[in-house]
Amino acid sequence: MKKKILISTGGSGGHVLPAITIYDHLKSSYDIIISTDLRGFKYFEKENYKSIVINTPKLNNLIFFPFAILKVFFLTIKSLIILKRENISILISTGGYMSLPICLAAKVLSIKIFLIEPNMVLGRANKFFLNFSQKLICYSKNLINLPKEFDQKIYTIKPLIRKKYYESEIFKKKDNLFTIIIIGGSQGAKIFDKLIHESLVKIAKKISLKIIHQTSEKNIVLLKNFYSENKVINKVFTFDQNLNELLQQSDLCITRAGASSLAELSLFKIPFIAIPLPTSKDNHQYENAKFYKDIDCCWIIDQNSFDKQKFEELLIKISNKKDEYLIKKNNLEKLNYQNTWNNVNQNLLKIFNEN
Repeated sequence: MKKKILISTGGSGGHVLPAITIYDHLKSSYDIIISTDLRGFKYFEKENYKSIVINTPKLNNLIFFPFAILKVFFLTIKSLIILKRENISILISTGGYMSLPICLAAKVLSIKIFLIEPNMVLGRANKFFLNFSQKLICYSKNLINLPKEFDQKIYTIKPLIRKKYYESEIFKKKDNLFTIIIIGGSQGAKIFDKLIHESLVKIAKKISLKIIHQTSEKNIVLLKNFYSENKVINKVFTFDQNLNELLQQSDLCITRAGASSLAELSLFKIPFIAIPLPTSKDNHQYENAKFYKDIDCCWIIDQNSFDKQKFEELLIKISNKKDEYLIKKNNLEKLNYQNTWNNVNQNLLKIFNEN
């Protein structure tokens, strides 16, 4: 009989995508359930995963904080019941406030806890549960904010990337236009929707461009009309389950710096310009991008000092696909040498099968 694992996740794609990737890696060897809040459901096809809802509230509102704590208490009781009923042997947490009730319940029941940290900065929830965890699985031994006494708990793996990204060779670029994809997230971002598109149209008058632009639902028509009126070939979309196909058509990406997004771009060997979210907790998006910048795989732009002219000059230089661009593409190739689904799978199974 297979051991049972519960994977705790929710909130943003940065938590959910690693969770469903872990699920797919381990499902042949373990019986797995995934728990998520309501926000997390939009990132995966529910019919393909055995899932339950644990809708943990945020704890950052002082007015409603007592009510949130009370709800966390009741969710912890619910989690205790779930863990006992399902006979869970291992809890895997991808961090975030969503993990609080289920991790507390696992501690009470002395269930083994494995933490996943996809960012280059140790998250606060993961840091809180380090004392109670068996192992901390991350992408680098140089994890920022990791207390030295927990170094022995670190196990490094290649970034967790969905299986379909490893199987995307069939989606080849369909034309010779220099294609830029902008990934602002399904909720959009002001700098991506209000500034970058103007610069892209401006340089499209000098070089032939194709634009693939992710934005929020409310901006789709506005952006599409803007590009079309300026005679720029474009595709404007919101969240897309087949983003891997769109990435394969791109030469350059302009993106935030979520760990999953950067890992996917790296696997596809697409050089990128990262504009980290300035308000990300512990500045983790900047640190995610800096990991790739330090090995010369990308460019980083500070949103707070964004200069349109310098940005446009950089895009024109990159569009030549020479020198800097080729160096970064080659470094991404080296970084992903022997990065295969099977290699990651074997490494994960070794980590979870160890006593």
